[in-house]
Amino acid sequence: MSSGGDLAAQSLAAVLGDRQVQSHPVLLSTAVSAAEWARAGAPRGSVVVADYQIAPRGRAGQPWKITPGESLGFALVLRPKLEADREGWLYAVVLTALADVCGDGARIQWPDEIHRDGDLLAGVGMEVRLGGMGVKWAVANLLIREAQPPRGELLKSVLEAIDTRLAGDPRAVLQDYDPRCRTIGRDVRIRLLGGATRLQGKAIEVLDDGALVLETDDGRFVPVRPQDIASIDDL
Repeated sequence: MSSGGDLAAQSLAAVLGDRQVQSHPVLLSTAVSAAEWARAGAPRGSVVVADYQIAPRGRAGQPWKITPGESLGFALVLRPKLEADREGWLYAVVLTALADVCGDGARIQWPDEIHRDGDLLAGVGMEVRLGGMGVKWAVANLLIREAQPPRGELLKSVLEAIDTRLAGDPRAVLQDYDPRCRTIGRDVRIRLLGGATRLQGKAIEVLDDGALVLETDDGRFVPVRPQDIASIDDL
């Protein structure tokens, strides 16, 4: 099925070239559809896009709001060469790429959002399937809240930025990530998935596995992986 207008398959083919794309006017979730496609063998770089999603979700199942014709929601199949214990690095890569595209004033909120002047610009969710050799495949689900038609060129810019960052040196990603990250230097409280464990302290840095390092009140340095958290709040 193809969406209409600027996200129609024919319109996107003119912009995205040979990239594999599934385009829908309405879909339950781009993340769910892209994960099914990845399990079935979708090549790296395949994209599922929809003008409207009935149940869009970000990291840890957080609900998203997508406005038809005014937002851009899509999911991207990734097949990175990445060790299993570094799966959280994909959040850092995708967020840095999003910040590249969003431009001046774009700030990263670890682990999954882009803000400008306190307003949410974009969000990221990640589903990762691990195999015996590390990450087998991943699906990056993205929402850009305000994206006026025609949206094909914006989609192309984000996809190319992600491709560039994935292929680049991780040190270059961190060099650009840290100055843009509004979380670093703040005192935060983190609740881990499962709800029982809570951590708080000063956010010091982000590591090359995507983990945020907290300096706790008792002087410990505790890394927290993005895939392990339920919520993060400023103190």
